[in-house]
Amino acid sequence: MIGREAELDQIRRLNANNTFEFLVMYGRRRVGKTTILQEFSREQDVIFYSAQEKNDSLNLHDFSRTIQLHFDGSFIASFPSWEDAFSYITRKSTEGKTVLIIDEFPFMAGPNPSIKSMLQHEIDHHWKELNLFLILCGSSVSFMVNDIMGYESPLYGRATFSMEVLPFDYLDSARFFPEYSTEEKLITYGILGGIPRYLIDFSSQCSIRENLETKILNNGAFLNDEPMMLLRMELRELNVYNSILEAIARGCNKVTEIADCIHEDKSKCSKYIATLQTIRLIEKRVPCGEPETSKKTIYTLTDNFYRFWYHYIFPNKSYYDLLGSAEAAEEIMNDLSDFMGLAFEDICRQYLIRQAKLRKLPFIPAHLGKWWGNNPAIKAQDDIDLLALNKKKTEAIFCECKFTSRPMPMEEYDDLLTASGAFPNVTKKHYLFISRSGFTEPVRERAQREGVTLLTAEDLFFPA
Repeated sequence: MIGREAELDQIRRLNANNTFEFLVMYGRRRVGKTTILQEFSREQDVIFYSAQEKNDSLNLHDFSRTIQLHFDGSFIASFPSWEDAFSYITRKSTEGKTVLIIDEFPFMAGPNPSIKSMLQHEIDHHWKELNLFLILCGSSVSFMVNDIMGYESPLYGRATFSMEVLPFDYLDSARFFPEYSTEEKLITYGILGGIPRYLIDFSSQCSIRENLETKILNNGAFLNDEPMMLLRMELRELNVYNSILEAIARGCNKVTEIADCIHEDKSKCSKYIATLQTIRLIEKRVPCGEPETSKKTIYTLTDNFYRFWYHYIFPNKSYYDLLGSAEAAEEIMNDLSDFMGLAFEDICRQYLIRQAKLRKLPFIPAHLGKWWGNNPAIKAQDDIDLLALNKKKTEAIFCECKFTSRPMPMEEYDDLLTASGAFPNVTKKHYLFISRSGFTEPVRERAQREGVTLLTAEDLFFPA
């Protein structure tokens, strides 16, 4: 299994304790939660129950069958109630280790909210004294956070550990494509992001253009309508959500801009945006170093594939159907360099995070991200692709990220130095340029004289 070593090791550590442990595990759909639990289950004798979208009595019947087969090797009949099922687990767990995994717990507790109170009672009166490891897992992030761990939940305070399973970063995602060049790995991450199920669907034996044609643009392919399928599972009024996601993918990132673009009321947009935040599809961003209450708030898509799909596929579906998947793939390939700008900035941010953890930056950043705002040095609006600040905001790394097909010219070098003038209180400044296509000779010579760091795409994968 690629890239989930840390999550597996944490589950193993909890399991090694001879006391009651309760893990709440959550993350957006397709991120690989079930795969992690299945891998763990191969190492350990566990009760693994996957709840389904069916009525309460059928889930109880299936759960009863699962636990009876585990403990007794045969299934007699469904328990009359969930209390009886949980009591049965208690009676059978007085000796040895019991590991109970309930995957997609919201499908079980959603139709019958009292299940949470029953579990709470069993934990408080029996399970906390047993060598029992309970794992509740779910893809509904808001349900797991609010209805399981939230203050008003009966299970509040019972979990001994929580784990949000996040998408892979660019480096782990690249491990799915050993045959690809560095540039191809970056572009593939820009298209698919770090969702394992999407990465598995592409083949490094085929070119990116061929994968676009057969795996995304081909009607009936898994990725062709995947974002819409997931939204249908999570939300209603898809027309508004689709419009918001398309607007953000097209570059409208302020609430006012989004509302104007889709011709909806600003307060209504804010409500829908909040929902998209809870399911981890968009995130709020403020200029690096500014408080969360900053009036410069913007919203971005967290998932590269959603950004790709709503930028290319959703608004052009009819056109691509007429054009044909082969020509549509070629047209997209010709435009990808411009599209990759935001994704490349995020890749560079991930690189800096990894370098910080390895203690390879001049300091440990207390703030890291994009910055935009007024630059008093030029009396105009300005931006910095990546800014890292120390806790006192007296030392900074200013970073420019370029995914163009030509070497970075001197103008870009000068622009970053000018932008750093927006921070007169920073007394120690470090400059970093990361360019897909390298640098012109004058830039390399000047950077060497001034002690400025220049990195290429290769350096993101093989840092010094």
